[in-house]
Amino acid sequence: MTVNLYQTGVSGLMAAQQQLATTGHNIANVNTEGYTRQRAEQNSALGINNGSNYIGSGTYIQDITRLYDQFSHKEQLLTQSNLSNADLLHARLTQLDQVMAASGNAIVGSLDNFYQALNGVADNPNDSGLRSIVLNQAGILSNNLNELTNNFDRMSKAVNGEIEQIANRISEISLEIAKINETILSSQNLSQGGQPNDLLDKRDQLIGQLSEFTRVTTVEDGNGVLTVMIGQGTTLVAGITPMTLRVKAGDPDTQKIQLSLVSNNSSVAINGTILGGSLAANFEFRDENLSQIRTEIDRLAMAISATLNDSQASGLDLNGVQGANIFTDINTTQLQQGRVLVPSRNTGTTQAQVTINDVSLLPTDEFEIRFDGANFTLYNLTSGGSENLGAPGAGVPAGTHTPTSPDYGFSFVETGVPVAGDIFVIIPTKNSAALMQTTLTNGNAIAASAAIAVTPSSNNVSDGKVEITNVTNPVAARSYDVTVDVYESAPGTFSYRVYDTATPPPAPTIAAGTYAAGASVLIDIPAGTPDFQIEISGDLVGSGTNARETFTLGDAFGVGNGNNAVSMAKTQELGVTNGGRETFSKSLSVSTSVVGAKASNANLSADTAQALYTQAYNRNQASSGVNLDEEAANLMKYQQAYQAASQIISTANTLFDTILAAVR
Repeated sequence: MTVNLYQTGVSGLMAAQQQLATTGHNIANVNTEGYTRQRAEQNSALGINNGSNYIGSGTYIQDITRLYDQFSHKEQLLTQSNLSNADLLHARLTQLDQVMAASGNAIVGSLDNFYQALNGVADNPNDSGLRSIVLNQAGILSNNLNELTNNFDRMSKAVNGEIEQIANRISEISLEIAKINETILSSQNLSQGGQPNDLLDKRDQLIGQLSEFTRVTTVEDGNGVLTVMIGQGTTLVAGITPMTLRVKAGDPDTQKIQLSLVSNNSSVAINGTILGGSLAANFEFRDENLSQIRTEIDRLAMAISATLNDSQASGLDLNGVQGANIFTDINTTQLQQGRVLVPSRNTGTTQAQVTINDVSLLPTDEFEIRFDGANFTLYNLTSGGSENLGAPGAGVPAGTHTPTSPDYGFSFVETGVPVAGDIFVIIPTKNSAALMQTTLTNGNAIAASAAIAVTPSSNNVSDGKVEITNVTNPVAARSYDVTVDVYESAPGTFSYRVYDTATPPPAPTIAAGTYAAGASVLIDIPAGTPDFQIEISGDLVGSGTNARETFTLGDAFGVGNGNNAVSMAKTQELGVTNGGRETFSKSLSVSTSVVGAKASNANLSADTAQALYTQAYNRNQASSGVNLDEEAANLMKYQQAYQAASQIISTANTLFDTILAAVR
């Protein structure tokens, strides 16, 4: 009896000692990140049969368990991934918003200064100083656009660098988790219970770190070994086998690095945008937000260059020469070839480029052209539309394919022999801002003077008019001395004649025809390959029946003529981009405001994600975290149990001594 009492006391003492140790372990790790509270599970020992009774034989600690709630832990992992994604996207968009605000203001300022200087030339076309100011402001404008794209490049490189760092860290975590799995597997003892709690905490801590970078899903087998999957189910750790993430140059765009999952000698490409966490946020920012604003700025730079170059080409400089380009030609060979990205898997010999036909029609979409063995097909990757462009070598000139439904304002030009399966990625605006330069160096070369002018007859009485809408060859246009007359040949119908002033009808006319009241007509002079174009509009009704309204067109060149500079200055208020609905300044302000709105929305999303994560974290801590007040109470309880068990042992010793004394 005394021996049993002694053993009972010792079991209670040992149990209280382990409970005290577990409580002390909890208290010591209250500030340890990723630590899960532990508890000593105490059970009573089987009683000893004594006659018809079972006498209790004490207690024992069955297991040291983690107070782990897998549901709250998984919720915390999910919200952690969402928070990291939202925080990084917010930080990136805020940086982009700041860049656009600063650079946008600089571009708008330089654009205004350029047009202000151009207006000065329009007022005083023979002032060389004002002409030099125009070129100086043009240089500032192109430099500001160059600098903005340089900022985009720096941001893109920073994102690529972070993607590579995250990929390396994920690979390290994968290796560490696989090692912990191996340790857990090798430490299993089928004859005993218990788990390596602190090792499991370390593994969960690594999973938590992984959830910051990507969405994580885990599956645990019967041996406690964990399979870890990232994104939408891609296996990163298969038991004791780790996989690694590696980055490689993008294909076809080498500046957009891509991810692949590597195991032994196999490699599988991974879509980074679906991985979740900060990794997906980097891909989303680079491939969507940054790419979109870059395309819009490229389109703006292209629109500025094309519009001002075309306007310059319509006039004559101080030497009577057709105006040369102010900015880089939008269809240089370098730009045309740079708009086509060719994947490395193409096997054909096709050389391709993209020619811009109409800047006002250019979208900010990306396209793919695929060859099926017979025809090229254009796919709009943004809207999902498609169009058959015909067989290789088709079009005019041969090998030129121009989309028509809708007309995107560009043509795909190919030479060589394509092979079925060949793909060409088309970015129509690519590099326009980065390669934009002010190519005009001599202020006297600014084409301020108009080549030809319209003079209405003093006898005209109607509000109708004849306007010069386009001049393609201003030098040749100067040689024309043309008369236009219009009269109402029938009610609601107007007849016009365009003829050489020196040889009026009945000599042959340059052009003749009719148009309806309220309409207008465009006339190429000469027909076929025109040197200039005029538009007749309005109801040109003379003062009497069949009275003709007359206009003369003739040479207008002069060093004091600033009419073409006036036309160039008017392009500031001309709708050019987005189907001709937006001016240069409006296009830039819309792009800037869209980025600002995205940054604001990202801020709200980040705040929401933070609140959800905090709630999930608190719920998990409520069940798994260490509460010092609770542990202090347990410490007192187990201390009292330890002292009471000591008294049992002391009593057993006293009884044993009494028995020994009785038999001496």
